[in-house]
Amino acid sequence: MKKLKIALLLPVLAFFACSEDPINDQTKVNETSENAEFSDGLTEIAFPDDYGKVSDIYYTGLKMPVENVNGKYVYQGDILIPKDKASKTPVKLVYEKGEVPSGKSVGRTSAYWPDNTVYYQIDSSLPNTSRVYDAISHWEANTNLEFVQRSGQSNYIYFTPGSGCSSYVGMIGGRQNITLADACSTGNTIHEIGHAVGLWHEQSRVDRDNHITIHWENIQNGREYNFETYEQGGYDGEEFTTNLDFGSIMMYSPYAFSSNGQPTITRANGSTYSVQRSALSSGDVQGVNSMYGSGDGSTTEPNYINGEYYTIAGLTVFRSWGLWYYNSPSIGWREVKLVNGYWSYV
Repeated sequence: MKKLKIALLLPVLAFFACSEDPINDQTKVNETSENAEFSDGLTEIAFPDDYGKVSDIYYTGLKMPVENVNGKYVYQGDILIPKDKASKTPVKLVYEKGEVPSGKSVGRTSAYWPDNTVYYQIDSSLPNTSRVYDAISHWEANTNLEFVQRSGQSNYIYFTPGSGCSSYVGMIGGRQNITLADACSTGNTIHEIGHAVGLWHEQSRVDRDNHITIHWENIQNGREYNFETYEQGGYDGEEFTTNLDFGSIMMYSPYAFSSNGQPTITRANGSTYSVQRSALSSGDVQGVNSMYGSGDGSTTEPNYINGEYYTIAGLTVFRSWGLWYYNSPSIGWREVKLVNGYWSYV
């Protein structure tokens, strides 16, 4: 994905696919341990050896189930949700027409990395830093994003050791960690950078049931929530591309969160599939390019796509016929507009 030269906007609920990446079926991997999904290196997990209580939170106006592990909100295994921008109950993010906002709103995040530039710093104690540099080089070679070592900037990615692989989604403000255990490869690092620039997981596309089958009986008890789609959270927009991309670096392994060594995800016809952590697929690049501009100064306005979700000024909104709509937990869908940095109902 590429970025626009706009600091406030990011399609954080866009999932990217492309049918130009045919992937051959593969036989089942011989994985039977409780943590097979981490040991196969193809599904990133923030805390592979720890479990937490699952509860619903609200983030950028979205209701989502998260696992509270070691004081962190974890979503879909490796995605961290900033606690200071989340709430356990719905909060006011959209005001009535003519209403003057008062107080600080929860969830106000800018999300985009301005000027196509992601600042970063590497913890001096992180082993094998070549995986970070190689991952950054891959992103720079295939997208318009530039990664610059931090020299005092307040918003930046911090690569640091951890028990697993994890990242926040989009620019959340301030220092945001990407944790890398020793087992996290260059490919895992590319995946986590994908989250940091705004990508979510491919298998959560709202049309995923046309392409894959979720085998709930094989999923670890208590981690079924990792396989929900955004449609199940009340958001059912179209995707940037027409087919689920089995070759996406953001795609779960067929054995993600397996409790018994059997696949948790198969193709719709029941066969298994290959998943890779080597490079961005053409669908990944296509998705990034739709999010971020060319970086040559020619793009002054975001290329908003009808039928897609974007997070703008802390609210996840839906684009339709050139207008913005928000699905309020209490009143449903209504048209909204951005006024002086705050959203209001039309």
